[in-house]
Amino acid sequence: MESQQKILDSAIEVLNEDFSAPIDVIADKAGLSRRTLHRYFKDRTALIDACLLNMMQTWETAMLQACSNSDDPVKQLEGMLYAGIDCGVKYAFLHKLSKQQPTSTNSKYTSAREKWFQLIPQLQQKKIISDKIDAAWIRLLFIQMIHTTIEAYRSGDIAPNEIKRMAWYSFRRSIGMK
Repeated sequence: MESQQKILDSAIEVLNEDFSAPIDVIADKAGLSRRTLHRYFKDRTALIDACLLNMMQTWETAMLQACSNSDDPVKQLEGMLYAGIDCGVKYAFLHKLSKQQPTSTNSKYTSAREKWFQLIPQLQQKKIISDKIDAAWIRLLFIQMIHTTIEAYRSGDIAPNEIKRMAWYSFRRSIGMK
C-alpha cells in the first residue's frame, strides 16, 4: 500500500506539471521501475482513475473536517471553501481533465457535497446569505471561486498567503454576506 500511495503522490505532482508526461516519468519520480508501477496500475487510465478517487476521498475528508471544526455555519462554509481550494490546488490536473471528459462521482463525494449544499438554505433562512440568489447558483460560484484560486496560485501574480483571504472575501460578498 505504501508503494501505491507513493505512485499516486508522484503521479499527482508530475501530472500537475505536465499532464502528457509518460508513465516512465511518474515511475522515476516514485523511485520505482515502470514494471513495478504496472503491478499497481495496469495503465495510465487506471492510474488517473485512482488519482480521481484519491482526490474525492481527500476532498470528502477535508469538507467533513471543516464542518466538524465549528457549529457556526459561516465558519463551516469558510472552512469548506479553504478545503476546496487546498484540494483543488493539489489535484489541479484533474480539473483540466474534467473539462475534457466528464467524471463519475461516488456516494461519499455526493454525501460531502450534500452536506455543503445544506448549509446554504440554513444561511439564507438566517438572513446571512441573500435569499435572492438560488442555492444552485451559489454552488456554481463556490466551484468557480476554487477554480479562480487555483489559477491565482499557478500564475504566481498574487502573494500565496493572501489568496485564500481574497477568495473568501470575494465569495462571501458575491453571495450577499457582509
